[in-house]
Parts: sequence; structure tokens; C-alpha cells
Amino acid sequence: MSDRKTVFITGNSSGIGLGLTREYLSRDCEVYGVSRRGCPLQNERLHDICCDLADFGTVAPALQSVLGDTGELDLVVLNAGVLGDIRELHDTPMADIRRVMDINLWANKAVMDWLHDSGIRLRQVVFMSSGAAVNGNKGWSGYALSKAALNMMAQLYVHEFPDTHIAAFAPGLVHTRMQDDIRDHVDSRLFPSTQALKDAIGTAFMPEPREAARLLADAFGKLPAYPSGSFLDIRTIK
Repeated sequence: MSDRKTVFITGNSSGIGLGLTREYLSRDCEVYGVSRRGCPLQNERLHDICCDLADFGTVAPALQSVLGDTGELDLVVLNAGVLGDIRELHDTPMADIRRVMDINLWANKAVMDWLHDSGIRLRQVVFMSSGAAVNGNKGWSGYALSKAALNMMAQLYVHEFPDTHIAAFAPGLVHTRMQDDIRDHVDSRLFPSTQALKDAIGTAFMPEPREAARLLADAFGKLPAYPSGSFLDIRTIK
């Protein structure tokens, strides 16, 4: 029987999810993934399936297909998410907020509920949250709402996964397509909090996903020292 660690990552087709997939493969882990576009990597230790997590009816069959023979997962990283538009809340259509909530929040419920009923032993679950969950900066609208609710979801699932360490985790600044979209399409005069993000692109304060993934993987190992259900930030954990 192999003692190789097992990791499951959602949203592993690009950005942080892809970076984490590369990192855990480099650490000789068995990696499972699900994303809408599919992971571009090829590796005998990567088990991947395409699934639109916002299409809730397809989640259970996809997870059964990729994880059905798995008895234990050392780490689950619920990373899939979207930014939505940076705009004032009163000007944000309900349809846009629903889309962001479906992907950033309710898709995670669909995954967690399947894992709960699957019988797979889970050692650790990380909900990828954001400082936007608590900052309340102008314009973050559906994204901030979804991440704030995600933090509470992590707390609530603690009662239903008593043998699993759960955390909502803010990964800090990472240079992903989301940051490029903010740089290219958001007016910082209207939404001042975005200027710091634009200024950080290309600096050490905003690492590329591959480097960020190394830092995140190291940080994940420290999270069980904190109470299950905590909201934690990579910039403050020790």
C-alpha cells in the first residue's frame, strides 16, 4: 500500500489551482482535480475530470468518476471561483450576483455534500477565501458577499466533519488572470482599493501562481494548529 499523500483540487485548469497541482505533483502526491476546462498537465499521478461546478446536477457524477475509488484524501482545496464585475452593489444585476454565488459558494456545498456522503476519509479541507470577505471595499459586491458567506460555510461544516480540519483561507495577492482583468478593465479612480493590486503586479508582493503555490502548500500544513473553522490569512499565520 502506497503512503503517497492524496490531494483534491477544484478549479485546477489555471491560476492558483493549476499552480497547486504542479506543486503537489512535484511533491510526489497523488492529485485529483476537477475544473470546467480541464487541467492542461499530463502526469500518471494526476486524475482529472472536466465539470462545470455551477451545474450542480453534474457534480456528483463527476466526483464519483474521479474520486469513487479513493478511500482517503489528505487535503481538499476548494479553489474554483470567479471575480465577477467590480461595480457598485446597487448597480450589480441580481443575475450577476447569483452566478458568482453559484460558483464561489454553492458549488462548494455540492462538493462538500458529496464528500460527506462518500465515505472518503478527509484529513483537511481548505476553502479558498479572500481578504475581500472582511474588507468591505467599494465595488467588490458579489465577490465579497460570496467569500464572506464561504467563511461561514467553513464554520458550519465543522459540525458535520468532526474528524476533518477545515479552514477558510485567504491566499494573499497572486498574479492570476483576475488581477490582469482588474488592471485592464477597472477604473481605480472609482474603486480606489484596486490601485494597490495594479501596483503590485510584477513585484514580489504578487508572486506568480507557481511560486505562490509553494508558499500556499507550506502554509496549508500549518493550518491544523488553529481551531477548525477559522478564517486565516497567509500574511498572518505563523
